Amino acid sequence: MDLQLPKSEYPRVVIVGGGFGGIELAKRLKNKPFQVVMLDKHNYHTFQPLLYQVATGGLEADSIAFPLRKIFKGQKNLIFRVTKVTEVNAAENCLMTDIGKVSYDYLVIATGSTSNFFGNNEIEANSMPMKSIPEALDLRSLILQNFEKSLIEKDLDKKSALLNFVVVGGGPTGVETAGAISELKRHVIPNDYPEMDVSKVNIYLIENSPELLGPMSPQAQQKSKE
Repeated sequence: MDLQLPKSEYPRVVIVGGGFGGIELAKRLKNKPFQVVMLDKHNYHTFQPLLYQVATGGLEADSIAFPLRKIFKGQKNLIFRVTKVTEVNAAENCLMTDIGKVSYDYLVIATGSTSNFFGNNEIEANSMPMKSIPEALDLRSLILQNFEKSLIEKDLDKKSALLNFVVVGGGPTGVETAGAISELKRHVIPNDYPEMDVSKVNIYLIENSPELLGPMSPQAQQKSKE
């Protein structure tokens, strides 16, 4: 197999990653003298700021997944392929994917970030990251399973553990996730789990720095405490 890329008289720009950065660059190259090739392992863009809503049941996954082909509909100089990049050979200006080799004149790596545990192996081993739709759905499933298990658990310590939720990281995603779990506690549990004692549901938000929402304004930091 190969990527079946057409020949072009223009330099080829290969963008790896269909996130915010990759999409913005590709759009800016519209109608410019380049052949733009975007590669991503999914055929959709994930709106990551709302992953916490998927994880806590506020939104369905398809509400934050946008087809990449639809985003670039009408952009004649862009070619999109679903594939996973396995190797970059900078010396030969080419990269390997799981469907073949592709050469480039310019290469842009826009694959986004991964969860950063800051060297804390214990947190890494005992937590669930939330950087993708599948991870958000896994987290949603775990939350709901914990609710169900807590109803039939006889051991008080185990029951308490099932209803303790620890969010590590006091940035926007951490604050929003903790807030969304709090909404579950106040509004969803009383309706869907009337036999559950909501006072036993505990939410802990852990942040290493002195303030929540550190990169944001003092007003936002104060509001998060309220």
